[in-house]
Amino acid sequence: QVQLVESGGGLVQPGGSLRLSCAASGILFSMYNMGWYRQAPGKQRDLVAVISRGGSTNYVDSVKGRFTISRDNAKKTVILQMNSLKPEDTAVYYCKCENLGYWGKGTQVTVSS
Repeated sequence: QVQLVESGGGLVQPGGSLRLSCAASGILFSMYNMGWYRQAPGKQRDLVAVISRGGSTNYVDSVKGRFTISRDNAKKTVILQMNSLKPEDTAVYYCKCENLGYWGKGTQVTVSS
C-alpha cells in the first residue's frame, strides 16, 4: 500500500521558516521524481518544487531563493525547507510521487502575524 504522509506545517509569522517533510512507503522511493504542491483557498493546486531521482531541482518563480527541496533516499523522505515566508505562501501543501501520481493528504501552512 502506497502512502505519502506530510508533516511540519503550522502557523508562522511573516519572515519565518518551516520545514515540511513527506515520508513515503510502499514505493521504490529512489526511483521516482517527487514534487511539492500547494493549494490556497479557492484556488487550484499548483506545483511549488520538484526534485528528480537524480537530485535535480526546479522551483516556481515565486519561491526561488526562499524554498529548498531535498530528498533522503535512505529515509524515503522529501523535504521542503521554506524560509522568508510570506502571507501569500499560506496554503495546504501536498507531496506527490510524480511518476506514479500518488498524493499525500496535505499539511496546512499559515503565514500570518
